[in-house]
Amino acid sequence: MTSKLIFALNHMVAPGLKPAAFFALCRELGISDVEIRNDLAGNAILDGTPAGVIRDLAAENGTSITSINALQRFNEWNDARQAEAIELADYARDVGATALVLVPVNDGSGQADGERQRNVREALTALKTILGDRGVRGLVEPLGFEICSLRSKREAAAAIADIGGLDVFRLVHDTFHHHLAGEPDIFPGMTGLVHISGVDDPAVGVADMRDPHRILVDAGDRLDNVGQIRALIAGGYSGLLSFEPFSPAVHHLADPQAALAQSIEFIRSRV
Repeated sequence: MTSKLIFALNHMVAPGLKPAAFFALCRELGISDVEIRNDLAGNAILDGTPAGVIRDLAAENGTSITSINALQRFNEWNDARQAEAIELADYARDVGATALVLVPVNDGSGQADGERQRNVREALTALKTILGDRGVRGLVEPLGFEICSLRSKREAAAAIADIGGLDVFRLVHDTFHHHLAGEPDIFPGMTGLVHISGVDDPAVGVADMRDPHRILVDAGDRLDNVGQIRALIAGGYSGLLSFEPFSPAVHHLADPQAALAQSIEFIRSRV
């Protein structure tokens, strides 16, 4: 089964690296797919680096940009969100990215039954045209936090189907958020990207797990990344497994290449 594992790197694995160095890290690891971000202070995309520059740097290193991460608060649709969506979709098209990750409101608002389903459908209906016109896929990423307005992949999948969005939208299966949400169902056929990270802190309860707990997957992993990946593959998923650790301990590694290679080997040997 290991032959089916295709790894990718989200720029969050080493957010201090400039794009050229990040793409070079991917090349050294034999990884050809990357996710770039629009939330790294002092780095592309926030620093104004043109899409053409990033596209050329990626090509020089033999890497393909699979997504931009992310349009935040996508399900709070308004004029400002529409303008942001158009700007990011244009950048994704121009940089050669195949997709834009869509992250829901995560501040405790918009959670009421009825309201949250309506908000998702309104946003996806508008995004269907914006993304579709630019040839960019939308990747909806439910978050497992209790305060999130879209925790359920089942609700997200139903909304995509209801608005006739199967040609444009897919789900992100994030192993961290899947564990936190406690939703047993997975949707391999609807999944367009998998984010992987582990938590090995034995002292933190599941309800209290947050992004800084997210490290590279290792033997101490409490999220059952291996089991989740096995289930996705058994269900027919054959896409990317993208490392997305948020822990400062990972971000400050002296040798991220060695640590990533070790995590890749750990996963490959067990899936």
